[in-house]
Amino acid sequence: MPAMILLGTGTGVPDADRENTHMVWDGPGGPLLIDVGGSTYQRLLRAGLDPLGAEHSAPLQGILLTHSHCDHINGLAVLLFSLRLAGRTMPLPIYGLAPTLALVIRILDAFALDDMHPPIIWTEVHAGDSIPLTEGWAIRTALTAHSRPCLALRIEHAASGLALAYSADTEPCPAVADLAHGAAALIHEATTPEPFAGHTTPRQAGAVAAAAGVGRLALVHYSPRWTMPAELALAEVRAGGYAGLAEIGREYQVIAL
Repeated sequence: MPAMILLGTGTGVPDADRENTHMVWDGPGGPLLIDVGGSTYQRLLRAGLDPLGAEHSAPLQGILLTHSHCDHINGLAVLLFSLRLAGRTMPLPIYGLAPTLALVIRILDAFALDDMHPPIIWTEVHAGDSIPLTEGWAIRTALTAHSRPCLALRIEHAASGLALAYSADTEPCPAVADLAHGAAALIHEATTPEPFAGHTTPRQAGAVAAAAGVGRLALVHYSPRWTMPAELALAEVRAGGYAGLAEIGREYQVIAL
């Protein structure tokens, strides 16, 4: 069953039980990482996905970086290093906006990995692009409203219209609401207790989910300490007008379609 697995659900300041927000698409065309927080190789294993591939899973098919803030890319160098140490020689596509890829390439150069990483296929993505997966699935993108160029994602099956959307880091904006329209599930950031440029409150996330008419809302980039307690966050989602299934995203949670 196609699903997104939440590998980390915290803000830029991790909690004891919440790593920086990143996730993995476990469906046609996957496993495909969405951002790379800390300890990602281990977190993939804990989620039941062997990065090298096993009888029950394919090897990691690629990495899509939403933007270049360090809490979304901080684990990339060590992930690539671990993959090569473990024996991966198959090329690995890494997708992202041009500014994101340019910064990441400089960071990897600073780590001086030399040949201790798999071959990388750098793939520039533009807002509005569609990235084909397999079996009729594709990823659509849109530009968010954030302090650095950032991509929101919609993973959709062409024939059925079944879709999951991820806001990435953003303040409420029409592009993300349009991208999420009618999705079965929306994974949306909820970083701040009060409106703040470049980020979203739980109440605002509820308003976006209501306007988009999504079937399910999961809050990520969230902290009970830095955002607000979970019970209050869910009450704020309701105050934003969303009446559907709403939850606080959890580490290793499987959001199935």
